[in-house]
Amino acid sequence: MNLLNSFSFELPTKIKYGVGAAGGLVDVVANLKARNVLLITDKGVMRSGLMERITGPLEDHNLKWEVFDRVEPNPKDYNVQEGTEIASRFGPDCLVALGGGSPIDCAKAIAVVARQGGAVRDYEGPHKIGSNVLPLIAIPTTAGTGSEVTFSSVITDSSEKFKFSIKDPQIAPKVALVDPEMTLTMPPELTASTGMDALTHAIEGFTANASEPIADSAALYAIELIATYLRTAVADGNNLEARAAMLLGSVLAGIAFSHSDVAAVHCVAEALGGKYDAPHGVCNAVVLPAVMAYNMEYCKERYARIAAAMGLPDENVDKAARQAVKAVEKLACDVHLPEFNSLGVQEKDLEELAVNSFKNGSNIDNPRPMTKEDYLSLFKTLSS
Repeated sequence: MNLLNSFSFELPTKIKYGVGAAGGLVDVVANLKARNVLLITDKGVMRSGLMERITGPLEDHNLKWEVFDRVEPNPKDYNVQEGTEIASRFGPDCLVALGGGSPIDCAKAIAVVARQGGAVRDYEGPHKIGSNVLPLIAIPTTAGTGSEVTFSSVITDSSEKFKFSIKDPQIAPKVALVDPEMTLTMPPELTASTGMDALTHAIEGFTANASEPIADSAALYAIELIATYLRTAVADGNNLEARAAMLLGSVLAGIAFSHSDVAAVHCVAEALGGKYDAPHGVCNAVVLPAVMAYNMEYCKERYARIAAAMGLPDENVDKAARQAVKAVEKLACDVHLPEFNSLGVQEKDLEELAVNSFKNGSNIDNPRPMTKEDYLSLFKTLSS
């Protein structure tokens, strides 16, 4: 990198990490001087029994609370609207998001719309919101999105079947309670897909055109942790050390890409998720090796550093870069991620998917320039 390049770094979220960290929620709520708490989650978390660990202490301290648990995977604009209506009726002083990226992203959007009105897509893009935002506490239950430390929210426009983003430091959680015990209930397939999602964040954050030094350091450590521990976390979900490593890797990857950017893998994954409502982590995993191969000649030195972080150092940059791609592909295979064809992509949709990938705001930061035709060619290759 050019050491004379300027950059800025801001982390609006206070991170409280450790086994049992979620037990500190009441103290965090008290510090925000809140009495009415709206809990935002999904049906999977409700079935897991994790919510009782949150509501019990709230009850014990005579705090009023209500649960909105109808957040869907790839949260929709109507999820935000319904959550906003509940917030308007209940009148919370703060929001608590319990879950993976979907509840946390949905909560970020509710925090804006509940205070500022309008429709959620009115806030699409960077810096479209004011400072009047409900304070948010995030408690992640998956190790994947890093949404608990990012200042973006990805929402699906249900009519257009298109994912859009809200980006502003104002929507970052005030506090993230990062507790490895809260991830123990994840089944193997979710552990695998969210882990590959975090790896994608780290790799794209490290190689994106917008990368900067502090984000780079977080990305490389995230890659090392994920490459070392993902297989163990998938094979033995009760291994608390592996769960802790994956959760920390996810947080570091979130810090990395939110201060850099993602790139073409996410452009494709978000197009697929918007069109087919496919799991975001799976979409990333099945696309990542192909996009890395496409970008190879534009970031070989960075791929060589990724290979070293994955335990495959080599003085030959070309060889190391190729090893990085193969190592990512093998990791996805080892944790039993499905093939691209499992997503049900139809040939008639390829043009639309290419258009939506190209117009994604992160396309500009892919290390190798990609046109709509390049995306169409990629989709055809993946589908063959």
